[in-house]
Amino acid sequence: MENNNPDYVYNNVIQIDDADSTRKFLASVFTWMFVALGISALCAYVFANTPALYSTLRDVNTQQTTGLGILVMFSPLAFVMLMSFGLNKLSYGVLSLLFIAYSALTGISFSFILQVFTTSSILGVFITTSTVFGIMAIAGYTTKVDLTKFGSILFMFLIGIVVASLVNMFLHSSGLDMLISYIGVAVFVGLTAYDVQKLKNIGAGLTYGEATASKMALMGGLTLYLDFINLFLMLLRIFGRRR
Repeated sequence: MENNNPDYVYNNVIQIDDADSTRKFLASVFTWMFVALGISALCAYVFANTPALYSTLRDVNTQQTTGLGILVMFSPLAFVMLMSFGLNKLSYGVLSLLFIAYSALTGISFSFILQVFTTSSILGVFITTSTVFGIMAIAGYTTKVDLTKFGSILFMFLIGIVVASLVNMFLHSSGLDMLISYIGVAVFVGLTAYDVQKLKNIGAGLTYGEATASKMALMGGLTLYLDFINLFLMLLRIFGRRR
């Protein structure tokens, strides 16, 4: 599961109450999200369907993951942490390059998924994820209910999912894995609405600070990208059909 919801620190808060600015900000957020998804999908497809590239990740004879494959699977977390903690120090250009590199590495790691699950089930789960994500994004944008009070609860469940997933790496319990997946779906469905509302507030100028709007749009795109791919992975674990 990908690390989700990096925390940002904003100082020198200013107020900019402009509906048009909010729409432009969210448009930039979703643009970054779609760009990242496109890069990940392309990298996953290329590596999964190019034997020479895939063999650098997994030995075709022993079916053992190579050192590069292990690096590809775990390095994206380092990119997320670097971008999160370096938001106010790194330039917009550097953050953009890190986000693109992160999307590519995540896509390359997803090439393992394309080898395990059938193409039809992956496509079906992707469509389902897109539909659910879209509905919850609209709900988060339009609802008048303040979702911030649910943020801490969702975050605690997220921590629980991470811990349970680590424990299950040793237990190998299919029942626990399925329970984690169902809870994970609920958590990331909730986080999608929560994050969209949070980004809407940011776009309205409620939490602007040292970071520029362009940086914040990029980080917002990262947040929604993480929501989407984690929701996709949880649904795939439930409904995906193995080859």
